[in-house]
Amino acid sequence: MHEKEVPVVTKHGRMPTFTVRPDGDGPYPVVILYMDAPGIREELRDMARRIAARGYYCALPDLYYRLGTIRFDLPRRDERMSAVVGACLRSLDNGGVNEDTAGLLAYLDGEMAAKADKVSCVGFCMSGRYAISLAAYFGDRFASAASLYGVGLVTEDEGSPHRLLSQVRGELYFGIAETDTATPPETIAAMREALAASGVEHEIEIHPDSRHGYCFAAGRAYQPAAAEATWTKMFNLWDRTLK
Repeated sequence: MHEKEVPVVTKHGRMPTFTVRPDGDGPYPVVILYMDAPGIREELRDMARRIAARGYYCALPDLYYRLGTIRFDLPRRDERMSAVVGACLRSLDNGGVNEDTAGLLAYLDGEMAAKADKVSCVGFCMSGRYAISLAAYFGDRFASAASLYGVGLVTEDEGSPHRLLSQVRGELYFGIAETDTATPPETIAAMREALAASGVEHEIEIHPDSRHGYCFAAGRAYQPAAAEATWTKMFNLWDRTLK
């Protein structure tokens, strides 16, 4: 595979982005992988490599670039580190992620190996919200989006994903943990109602015996059956909407 780190020019500066794709000229359909709250680390790069191994051009942007180079030594995580992680995730909002993605899409448009007229994305945890808001903001540009145990899916603010569904043109997949205080039953019910009203093609899947963070093998909540079922659904989604 071919991989590199590139400084993507955005409205707010240069956003370091890890890209990986199969060897060869392509062009390959594009999947954007949005990080979770602990940020860029090798496990996310390995996920990008897994996506690329299936025939995709995968881009993993560092959404914390405005703050500098932020890296967390997660095995040493304690209350103080968690406080910093929380401060970092609160530095993001829909508008900023939309602008960063606009810069990334402009970069991908110039990549000969990327077929970026239609793209898809996946967001974990904090970025599960942005996967949906991006699909709404960019409309037809996003053929699909996956939100995995996303936080903030139903809130009171105008940018809440459940309020933006009427603008989505692509297909949506929601992978939900069975036990997750960030996505309680009432949130799932409200999202189901909003999706039904919007008419957006979608699937909400609640994975048995899983907790928030079930996709990350290095994490304490890792649940292999749920993680692999989610990967299967995402690859089917991307194959269906991008190829």
